Amino acid sequence: MLAHVFQALFQHSTPLLFPDITYSFYPVYCGLYGIGYTTIPLANDFTLRVADYRRPNGGIIFANPNAPTGCLLSLADIEWLLTHNRDSAVVVDEAYIDFGGDTAIALVDRYPNLLVTQTLSKSRSLAGLRVGLAVGHPELIEALERIKNSFNSYPLDRLAIAGAVAAFADRDHFEYTRRAVIASREQLRTALGEFGFEVLPSAANFVFARHPRRDAAELAAALRQYGVIVRHFHQPRIEQFLRITVGNPEQNAALLAVLGEVLESRRWRD
Repeated sequence: MLAHVFQALFQHSTPLLFPDITYSFYPVYCGLYGIGYTTIPLANDFTLRVADYRRPNGGIIFANPNAPTGCLLSLADIEWLLTHNRDSAVVVDEAYIDFGGDTAIALVDRYPNLLVTQTLSKSRSLAGLRVGLAVGHPELIEALERIKNSFNSYPLDRLAIAGAVAAFADRDHFEYTRRAVIASREQLRTALGEFGFEVLPSAANFVFARHPRRDAAELAAALRQYGVIVRHFHQPRIEQFLRITVGNPEQNAALLAVLGEVLESRRWRD
């Protein structure tokens, strides 16, 4: 879906805009389709400042909640962005929206330049089916359909479609698992804080954390020795952060036990 979006909506002479810290495939798609782009720095607290996007552009795309930070942009800010960029397509990538935010789909009827993309890989627990969707004005959807039908007319098989429909129909299971992830996330955030970590506010199914006295790369390597894998980014501004996926309570407890052992080991003592 995102590949279709880049090819169909962002082929312009003015640059595409997206945050400097965001989903890593955005610049990859730009390179694939020859799309010029400009990255807009996030604020010091890693939030997106919508006023920075009031400039000539060939489109805007951002993840909400953002990845890998987990920070959420409000619907009011998204609406401000839409009203000040009426001649550009604005794409809100909502891969993690069900873990703590309000979807921008509510704005689609009022803003024909808005496209909202979602996936069933996260909150719907169907990553193996590779199902994504887009909601937007009919003209935007038509553009995506033209791209899809020109080279990839059948991206979803019947089993994937049946699984996706069933996932949306089973609202009770969705709500149960979604709330369980949110509760587990908040417990993990509190526990990491007790270990001295600074943890960014997260509306996703992961947390983004750094320790004031521990190098993130070394922490990630030490945890890996115990079979615990967290993500570390060799990227300016966030090289001291770890992205930690929210597990169930037992998995979180295992992470915290290993983390406590690593932090208390002789090598890590002050």
